[in-house]
Amino acid sequence: MIKWLSIFIRALISALRTHRNLAIENLLLRQQLAVYKEDRIRPRPTNADRAFWTIVASIWPRWREALSIVQPETVIRWHRKGFRLFWTRKCTKHGRPTIDPKIKALIREMCRANPLWGAPRIHRELLKLGIEISETTVSEYLTRGRKPPAQTWRTFHTALFSS
Repeated sequence: MIKWLSIFIRALISALRTHRNLAIENLLLRQQLAVYKEDRIRPRPTNADRAFWTIVASIWPRWREALSIVQPETVIRWHRKGFRLFWTRKCTKHGRPTIDPKIKALIREMCRANPLWGAPRIHRELLKLGIEISETTVSEYLTRGRKPPAQTWRTFHTALFSS
């Protein structure tokens, strides 16, 4: 009895709605029927269904009344997850652009050929060749020669034994 009473009340309410609202609600109900008609025991919304409902939720204010396949909180969770994914992909930087291995080899070769040149000088030479690269990047790829061992023991040894 209560079931039929609720159906009757809904029919009265739908008669008072505008044609646009009825058309949208009809579309939403048809979409849910399409999900139910799939050959599955338990219908599961696809990514397209999720996208459809998140778009509807952001456009039509009365979307909760037509929703029966999932809970409204689920649609809101889908929307938040999609929003997070969008901004994660948009804002994620993938680091510095890679340096061509030929340029790295050239920097190392210039450093080995001219051991007194530092990063500023090699940077200027690369700019003359038309290679746009920053000086800090050049300094990263410089080959550093081995430092000679500290010679303080020699001065200490001579001062100790010379007197």
